[in-house]
Amino acid sequence: MTKTIFQKIIDRELPAEIVFEDEEIIAFWDITPAAPIHILIVPKKLITSINDIKDEDKKLIGKMFLIAKDLAKEYKINENGFRTVFNTNDDGGQTVYHLHLHLLGGRKMSWPPG
Repeated sequence: MTKTIFQKIIDRELPAEIVFEDEEIIAFWDITPAAPIHILIVPKKLITSINDIKDEDKKLIGKMFLIAKDLAKEYKINENGFRTVFNTNDDGGQTVYHLHLHLLGGRKMSWPPG
């Protein structure tokens, strides 16, 4: 199986501007931002999409949201508001098949998206 771009970032084969990392999760700036703050929060464990989350991943997925909350506070978008997004499969806009949570903020978000 070919490594995803995110796995290459995790393995330090590609550069990224990392804003958080521990043994389970890495977070870095999106290279094609859709907002002034656009950070990707990625588990180091390869989970292809939401469709592939297992019961054993519950704690990991919850941790991704806690990291999003902490990063929103760090980048001062927590009070005005922000958006978190998982894209799933082609129709959902997923382009990298390694689960990742988008943290978007720093501007007014519209609805409906896309």
